[in-house]
Amino acid sequence: MASKPNARQQIIDTAMKLFCVQGYHATGLNQIIKESSCPKGSLYYYFPEGKEELAVECISTIKNFVLEKWRINFEQTSNPVAAIQAHISDIIQDGKPSQFRGFMPFSFWMAAETCLISERLRSACQVVFNEWQQYIAQQLVNNGANDSSAAEISNVILSLVEGAFILAITHGDEKPLVNISRLVPSIVNGGPAS
Repeated sequence: MASKPNARQQIIDTAMKLFCVQGYHATGLNQIIKESSCPKGSLYYYFPEGKEELAVECISTIKNFVLEKWRINFEQTSNPVAAIQAHISDIIQDGKPSQFRGFMPFSFWMAAETCLISERLRSACQVVFNEWQQYIAQQLVNNGANDSSAAEISNVILSLVEGAFILAITHGDEKPLVNISRLVPSIVNGGPAS
């Protein structure tokens, strides 16, 4: 029998779901309180600075969740192309049943939406992309790429995944993700243009 999450985790889980479905600006604290079934005092006890502090925690939680997915895929194969394609496949499998309804890529719901209004949120988003990129780059280096090439390739891979995710959501179709998955071998093995 699974244990019930504590109030803090319930608030974070509810906020993440709402931020991902309807965005940061459209999500109010009262809605988070109501949908988490937690007392109002709990939210302010755990997040005394309010919505922005809660959003920073959500950003960190998502960062760790996605980083763990990257780790699992890279640990299951010594081939970085296969690991990246497996990660993209996981996104497709998660989103396809609902035609990507209820999904919002991190770059859209948080980075694009909030970076211009909050330095704190912008910094938190930078950490996310930096850690994901550094992890992928390190795996490429472990498989023979030089540091500079690995940094560029990992940046391109993240950019493509986030962009294709936005297109998949817009069209309700996995095709943009399938297309970039097919291009991963040439991106990883071809390296940057001279």
